[in-house]
Amino acid sequence: MKAEELVFVGFKSRVVALNRQTGEVVWEWKASQGSGFVALLLDGDRLIVSVNGYTYCLEPETGRQLWFNPLEGRGIGVPCLASVNGTTVGALLSAAADEAARQQAASAG
Repeated sequence: MKAEELVFVGFKSRVVALNRQTGEVVWEWKASQGSGFVALLLDGDRLIVSVNGYTYCLEPETGRQLWFNPLEGRGIGVPCLASVNGTTVGALLSAAADEAARQQAASAG
């Protein structure tokens, strides 16, 4: 299944990929280190996962782990992820606001 056909959900050190049409579980992955909150960033052909300071790279279609970096000496906590290739919540909100403004301008004009 292609990444664009999936929805990724992170919680309790786990990532679950769901079929975006049916909601069925396609694959599930659990972090070997770190616990709690999971931050996700779909970065082109990579799914970057951070769990309490431990960072993993997964293959979005299969959930296969490609690499791991503990980022030793940098502490733990809730991560913030960004990438030139990835899509962040801020970018999505900005795009939605731009589209709303365009629609409002079109209906007013």
